[in-house]
Amino acid sequence: MLSTEKNQSGRVTFILLGFSDNPELQVPLFLVFLAIYMVTVLGNLGMMIIIKINSKLHTPMYFFLSHLSFVDFCYSTAVTPKLLENLAVADRTMSFQGCITQFFFVCIFMVTETFMLVVMAYDRVVAISNPLMYTVAMSQTFCTLLVTGAYTWGFVTSLAIMSSLFSLSFCRFSILDNFLCEFSVIVSASCSDTYMSEMVLFTFATFNEVSSLVIILTFYLFILTTVLKMNSVSGRRKAFSTCTSHFMTITIYHGTILFLYCVPRNQNLKEELKVASVFYTVVIPMLNPLIYTVRNKDVKEAVNNFKVQKEGPEQFCLYSPCCYALQD
Repeated sequence: MLSTEKNQSGRVTFILLGFSDNPELQVPLFLVFLAIYMVTVLGNLGMMIIIKINSKLHTPMYFFLSHLSFVDFCYSTAVTPKLLENLAVADRTMSFQGCITQFFFVCIFMVTETFMLVVMAYDRVVAISNPLMYTVAMSQTFCTLLVTGAYTWGFVTSLAIMSSLFSLSFCRFSILDNFLCEFSVIVSASCSDTYMSEMVLFTFATFNEVSSLVIILTFYLFILTTVLKMNSVSGRRKAFSTCTSHFMTITIYHGTILFLYCVPRNQNLKEELKVASVFYTVVIPMLNPLIYTVRNKDVKEAVNNFKVQKEGPEQFCLYSPCCYALQD
C-alpha cells in the first residue's frame, strides 16, 4: 500500500512512464530523439557561433535570434537527455527535487521563448515602420533591456508556479504518465487539494499566452498596414520576407501550446497530448534554427563564407576577386 508523505518531499519518488506502453518502439524512439537532439545542439550552437563571428550579423535582429537559439538549446537540454535515459534504461524513477528542478528550467525557457518572440516582433515592426530611426530606437542598451526582461519574467513565472507545488503532498511513489515533469502530470499525482496550484498556473499561463499573442498580432497588424502603403513591389516583397521566418516560428510554437493547453484532458487524447509535448519540448527547438537558416539570406551567406574560410586560403581564392590580382 502506498503511503502519503505530506511535507516530506525529499522522500517522494516519481516514476515517469514515458513511452513504456510501446516497448517495441523504445529503440527506434531513442535513435530518433538522439538524432533530433544532435541536430538541435549543432543547429542552435552553430547559429550562435555564426552570429558571433560574422560582423554583418551584429544587428538587433540577429542579437535576438542568438538568444532565441540559446533558449532553444537550454530548453531541449532540460528535457531530451532525461528522455533518452528513460528510453535506454529500465529504471524510470526521478526524485521529487529532480522533477521539480526539471519543471523549473523548462518553465523558465518556455516563458522566455514566448516573450523573446514578442521582442523579435517588436524589432520587425520598428525596422519596417520606421527604418530611418531603427538604429536609434533599437540601441544596444535597449536591446539588452528587452532580452533581460524576457529572461527575468521567465524566472519570476517559473519561481511562482514551482513554489505552489511545494504545498502539495504526494505518495511515497507517484506515477507520472509522461516523459517529462510537466505541471499537469505532477498535480495529477498529488494526494492533496491542488486548487491553489492550478489557479497560480492558470493565472500566469493565461496572462503570458494572451498578452504575448495580442502584442504580436498588434505588431503584425502595424507591419501589414505599413507594407500595404508601400508603392514599391520589391519593397513589399523584401519587408514580408524579413518577417516570414519569425511568423512561421510563432505559428508553430503558439499553435502547439494552444493545442496542448486548450484541448480537454481525457484518456482518449492521452497519447495525442504526449505527442504534442514532444513537439514543443523536443522538435520545435530543432526547427527554429532550420527555419531561420533556410529562409534567411544573410545567415545562409554567413554559413557559406564560414565554410569557405575553413577550407583554407587556396580554396578561398577561388571565391575571392582579390585573389586574381594576387595570382597575377
